[in-house]
Amino acid sequence: MKIRKVVFPVGGLGTRFLPITRAIPKEMLGIIDKPLIHYAFEEAMAAGMDQFILVTRHGKNSIEDYFDYMFTHSQHFNIKNGSVCYVRQNEPRGLGHAVLCAKNLIGDEPFAVMSADDFILHSKSCLGEMTANYDGSNMVAVVRVAPEEVSKYGILDVESESERLVIAKSVDEKPSAAMAKSTHAIVGRYLLSSKVFDVLVNLKPGVGNEIQLTDALLKMIPSIGLTGFKFEGQRFDCGSKEGLLEAILHVASLDKSLKHVIDNFWEKKA
Repeated sequence: MKIRKVVFPVGGLGTRFLPITRAIPKEMLGIIDKPLIHYAFEEAMAAGMDQFILVTRHGKNSIEDYFDYMFTHSQHFNIKNGSVCYVRQNEPRGLGHAVLCAKNLIGDEPFAVMSADDFILHSKSCLGEMTANYDGSNMVAVVRVAPEEVSKYGILDVESESERLVIAKSVDEKPSAAMAKSTHAIVGRYLLSSKVFDVLVNLKPGVGNEIQLTDALLKMIPSIGLTGFKFEGQRFDCGSKEGLLEAILHVASLDKSLKHVIDNFWEKKA
């Protein structure tokens, strides 16, 4: 079945970027001249998505205002055959809860979830690569991380592995380095069966006292399965100051009109 709906959870507090996120949603932080959420939309559109669902909350109105303009100017986003919907998440209770907020707009179709924090730069759409390899099991984008970094991610317990796919027999949310079963970490791209809602609605809070999407994926492995997808391209963790700065510098270095600014800066520092 074609996947055409994508959920963007944009209701987080952005505490790692305080105080600027008191006024600007973290998804609106810029990579040169476009905010993070703009890049995420471009990737979703390149993957063939035409139904966009943003799970938002109080204080995020600038996201809606931004896309009000973008969607009326087809040179930015030509979605004449699609639609954009906004769902309110009245309190940040975790990624699983944010996904559950979109339940009534998804129905019984498989769907995608994208985190704008995970900025993935490549000529191919990461989400497009995933949909091309989707087989009906829940699928997540994965990267290998350093052992000391596993406590920041959902980590797969690997049953088998091929060039692009990792079949998981289990998944743990933010395990310690000593308890992690691998270094295959989930990053912000998911293709999910709509059956995930049946699990999320009854799920108790997990790590951080939040409704964790990884806990739902774990419960679904016996019936649906869980596949990690090793995507092409470079991923930047733009939920952190370091990752956002790296992304800005990398994008600038690829732009001929901006690269000289970086070069001149380092020449002056030398």
